[in-house]
This record gives sequence, C-alpha cells and structure tokens, in this order.
Amino acid sequence: MIPTSQLKEIKDYLVNAENPLIFFDDDPDGLCSYLLMKQLNDNAKGIVIKSSPVLDVQYLKKIEELSPDIVFVLDKPLISQEFIDNVHVPIIWVDHHPLVQRKGVNYYNPRIKDEKDNSPTTYLVYKALNNNLWIATVGSIADWYIPDFLPEFKKQFPGLLEDQKKPEDILFNSKLGTLVKLFSFNLKGKTSDVRKNIAILSKIETPYEILNQETSKGKLLYKNYTKINKAYEELLAKAIESMKYQKDKRILLFIYPSAKTSFTTELSNELLYKYPDRLIIIGREKGDEIKMSLRSSKLILPGIIEKALVNVKGYGGGHDYACGSSVAKEDFPIFIDNIKNQIGE
Repeated sequence: MIPTSQLKEIKDYLVNAENPLIFFDDDPDGLCSYLLMKQLNDNAKGIVIKSSPVLDVQYLKKIEELSPDIVFVLDKPLISQEFIDNVHVPIIWVDHHPLVQRKGVNYYNPRIKDEKDNSPTTYLVYKALNNNLWIATVGSIADWYIPDFLPEFKKQFPGLLEDQKKPEDILFNSKLGTLVKLFSFNLKGKTSDVRKNIAILSKIETPYEILNQETSKGKLLYKNYTKINKAYEELLAKAIESMKYQKDKRILLFIYPSAKTSFTTELSNELLYKYPDRLIIIGREKGDEIKMSLRSSKLILPGIIEKALVNVKGYGGGHDYACGSSVAKEDFPIFIDNIKNQIGE
C-alpha cells in the first residue's frame, strides 16, 4: 500500500489545484479513478487515453491547449520521458503496474514498497480522497480486486451484491458486475460519445440511478450499455463455438475481424471465468496487426509474452495473469507457436 503520508500528498495536490488536467486509462479502473478526482475538484478536465499503453508526446498538444497548473496520470503503465521533459508543471502519476524508472515525475505506486502489491488505481485514489464509495467499488472490482471496504458497500447499497466472495463471481453473477460492464461499455464508441458518457457518469449520484434507470442520465447510460452488450454477446457466442474446432485444449484462441468496437478485454475476462484451465488469447485484427488480450489463472504471462516476441514484430506486457499484446499479422503464427512451446502439456 502507498504510505498514508503519500496518500495525503495526492489529495493535497488535487485540492490545491486550480486547473488540473487528468489523463487516465480507458478501462473502469482508470475511469473510476478519474471520477473520484473530478468529484472532489470539479475544475479537473479529463482526457481518456485510448490509443496506447504509453502516454507520449502526442498528448503535449493537450497541455498547450488547456494550460493546466498540474497534471495527473492515472492507471497508465508507461509515460515517455520525452513527454515528462516537455511538461513544465508537476506531474502526479498514480499507478499499480510493474515499476519503471522516470525522472521529473511524482510517482505513486504500491509496488515501490511491495512488488507483489498491485492494488488498483481506483483503490489507491479512494484511500487518498475518501469519497464516493460506490464508484471506488466499481473500479476496484473491475480490476479483479476485493477492496477492504466491500462490506460497507454492501451495507450502503443493498441488492447489488449477495454472498459472492471472489471477484470473478461478483463480475459475472451480480448487479455490481453488471455495473462494471456498463462502465466499460460506455467507454466504447466515438470519442465524442465517450466524452459525453464520462461527463454524464460524473453527475450520477447512486448506482440505482443507472441500474433502475431512475433518471434521464441513467436511462441514457443503460441504453448505451444495452446496445453495445448485444454485439458483445454475439461475439462471445462465436468464441465459445470456435472451441469445437480447436485441437489444442490448453488454449482458447479466438481472433475476430476489425470492428468499430474492441471487446478483447471483456471477452478474455469472461472466457477465463468460464474456462479457468485454459490460456485465453482473444485477438482483434486491426490493419496489419493483431491486438490481443491474454488471460490465465495459473501461468505468469509477462515472461511468456516476452519470450514469444523473440523474432516477432510487436510488443506486450501487463499484470501477472492479465496482459495485452500487439503483433504484426504476418508474425502472429510464430507468436502463438512460441507461446505453445513454453506452456507445456
């Protein structure tokens, strides 16, 4: 865990900022981290990073355009040193991915104290700010993490969670899990629509407002979710059907053609829940690349991916049991063979 004194530093930076700019990852953990900060300092402006795991120099134009007095970076595993060198206000980086070395940034990561501690960014931000329990719970559960405040959430928001103890059971068998999925799906689509959805989410007061469609804001978010979920369920069915034709029972491999919406993360998570004994590899064709999400309940993935990328044009990495990767389409068969050669029978 991040020390209490450092949690206070994060809060002080936010409270004292007059024009904070917040970059955050395009998943529920990143989104919920941002929402917690936005609700404490309404002057904050948020930029969701959808194109890459790296915050790099292409985003310097947002610094020039918005002239922030401080920059927060939430749930992004990498920031380029060149970006940092060209930002002339404090940068507060709150993250939980494997440690990296950068100069000129205020870096808050629980792995600094304990390399095995990957508490989600939402959890860290909540511990710093102590506001909005239900948003903090959504972001934590979305990252397959059971926060210590879950019993209090259950007490304050009855009907959203029963006796589920494991994050995967909550994600796929509860109304809280539906809420996580809704947050994720409202980050998909046109950039203008995503911005609008995030702005609406920042004004939602309770989870019931969305799940029970109690207000116009809640109805709109739920309508977006329903529309996108239909396309998701169709792909999920195809992925399950594809298993009939796969000879290698160690792996569930499903590649689908490029589409407007990427579901690799959501598909890989749900398929891992359904088939915990398999290495899940879900890929999406995009131009000359295959962009993938990989999941396993047993295999430590970063090292496997690193070796699989030998003589392959691509990149990848992430958490122990959940990673992303992108490889050139022409090298994809080599990448898969390299993985199969590592995982044994």
